[in-house]
Amino acid sequence: MTPAAHLPALLPVFLRDPGIASTLDLAGWDLLMRQAAHSDMGATVRSLLDEAGKLGLAPAAPREHLAWWGVAAERHARAVRFEVARIREVLDSLGLPLILLKGAAYSMAALPAARGRLFSDIDILVPKGRLVEVESALMLHGWASTHHDEYDQRYYRQWMHELPPLVHVHRGNAIDVHHAILPETAPARPDPDKLRAAAVALPGEPGLWTLCPHDMFLHSAVHLFWGGEFNHGLRDLFDLHRLALHFGARPGFWDGLAARAAELELARPLFYALRWCVRMLGTPVPAAVLAQAAAGGGRPNGALLALMDALFARALLPLHPSCGGRALALAHFALYVRGNWLRMPPLLLSRHLFHKAFLSPKAAEAV
Repeated sequence: MTPAAHLPALLPVFLRDPGIASTLDLAGWDLLMRQAAHSDMGATVRSLLDEAGKLGLAPAAPREHLAWWGVAAERHARAVRFEVARIREVLDSLGLPLILLKGAAYSMAALPAARGRLFSDIDILVPKGRLVEVESALMLHGWASTHHDEYDQRYYRQWMHELPPLVHVHRGNAIDVHHAILPETAPARPDPDKLRAAAVALPGEPGLWTLCPHDMFLHSAVHLFWGGEFNHGLRDLFDLHRLALHFGARPGFWDGLAARAAELELARPLFYALRWCVRMLGTPVPAAVLAQAAAGGGRPNGALLALMDALFARALLPLHPSCGGRALALAHFALYVRGNWLRMPPLLLSRHLFHKAFLSPKAAEAV
């Protein structure tokens, strides 16, 4: 058996079992810290070491990095609470609940997935018919739209599932205002009304809501396995792992997950999410649930599954030179192309890519 310290992809092994920290030599600690930094999971590693009682094992140099990551995580959590409170004030004035998505939802709900989880923006879900009101109110409170190119504005507003990102002019914090979890042009159309209807209020946080456990897990699966950006692939897979551990301990979660995925047209991303949580992180998913996720269109045909497994096996590794060179880059590129293909029908996609490759650069030069 290869010692943990000598495994090229050390971070996934550590995420499965933080206890391997006791087997690491200085070179192993150095590799773990570098892979964690490249994956934006440094604070997560620090949190897991603390939970496992292994933080004191770190040599002096890694311990300094771990201490800084701990400070960064605490500062980040305070900033999130402050920013969420400001957004809640805006939506309260419109009579709307603040439904948080992804990292902000994990943080405000104090889920295990929030421990050490850093993120760059706050994602919220509002009704499509209220987008104009919400955007106007946020802009009056200091958030400004980005992506000022006329084509980019039309791209977001006509075809996508969110507004162009809004950034606060003083604090620099970003908001992604969603009205759905997949683009208008995607072949699957999870009904946003069903997501909002099943949302749950956060105890002790008036006006704050998150998606229900099934939908939170499915949204995380869609974000990773339907998107084309895998720079944070391992971090996002670990989100799914921790959500599964937390919600899977609740009665009824596993029983209803595949049925909810089918209802929302998300059987395929659920299949991939469960398959790769088990394969890479050892997530304890019941065999019956894996079978249910594979049925009803969740499992692709054999050739496609083999191709996707080969791509995910590389793209879900830490984005660090120790985990591969050309093969890793090719996997990321192929999944980026696939992500765009899933967003738009072929004709619209070809027009979009042509515009971004040739017309947008010329427009930028003319400014």
